[in-house]
Amino acid sequence: MLRELNSNGELTAVGNTAFSLTPALRESYASGSAEELEYAAMLEAARASLRLLAGEFADQEPELVMPRRAVIAADVDGATLRPDLDAAVVRLAGPVPLKIVAAVHLDNPDAEPAVRAAVDVVDAADLGDPDAEFTLGDAEDHELAWYSAEELPFLLELL
Repeated sequence: MLRELNSNGELTAVGNTAFSLTPALRESYASGSAEELEYAAMLEAARASLRLLAGEFADQEPELVMPRRAVIAADVDGATLRPDLDAAVVRLAGPVPLKIVAAVHLDNPDAEPAVRAAVDVVDAADLGDPDAEFTLGDAEDHELAWYSAEELPFLLELL
């Protein structure tokens, strides 16, 4: 998807689904600054990227898939709330153009083993399996690196 964004100048999210600081997300926290709550939305997006990776592992040879979570941060207009899915989920009105992308967040190579393990258990963790939650936590302990949108072509070259 990062390659699509770079080559096409825009990205269409799967199902036009994205994550944002929504009123429901704000209400679900007793306190927190806008920055802290945006970080919580980013963590939800990072967890969703595990599900995208699971699909990639199912569709391709696993050794061909780079097991890294990726989150694209952009200021979009026209998103609608999707509280039926989760407190931070929104539906985008259309593709996200590269010109409004604020940042790309991506796992570093050292996170790959933990991310690969988390891909296999993300659904079980959501259903409350304590072992799966522990494994997922190992991946989520890795902070996503921050890259500006202008760095995307160089980042992709390094991958």
